[in-house]
Amino acid sequence: MRLLIFKYPPDVLTETAALWQRETVLEGLRTANFTLFKTIRMYIRYSDRLNSFENLAGNVAAFVPFGLLLPWMDERYAAFFRMLGNALLFTAGIELFQLLSGFGAFDVDDILLNAAGAALGWLVFRAAKSGSEKRY
Repeated sequence: MRLLIFKYPPDVLTETAALWQRETVLEGLRTANFTLFKTIRMYIRYSDRLNSFENLAGNVAAFVPFGLLLPWMDERYAAFFRMLGNALLFTAGIELFQLLSGFGAFDVDDILLNAAGAALGWLVFRAAKSGSEKRY
């Protein structure tokens, strides 16, 4: 969770939280990306100048454990769309927190990339589950 939201040292977080006002939300709205694929296209277009691979792959990789562990821990989430719905709600909550708090920046592409990571994790879960069922 620290990587996703609290990228800053505790003293910076405390200072930012103390200064939080309505303008924090307004600034978040001004800098937010609500256009699907805008950030992804930018990272692809400027891949020679930005840390594109790290950002794109990092957003995907961060949620692979979600898609793998959630259905493993609770069989109710073994259904793909139930797991994916929960991943979308969770990552949308993180992005909403970033929008309202000023800690980070809201980006709809992050929601998409995080959901893709959860889907990859679910595929690993299903492959592992079907592999273990074939052994018996």
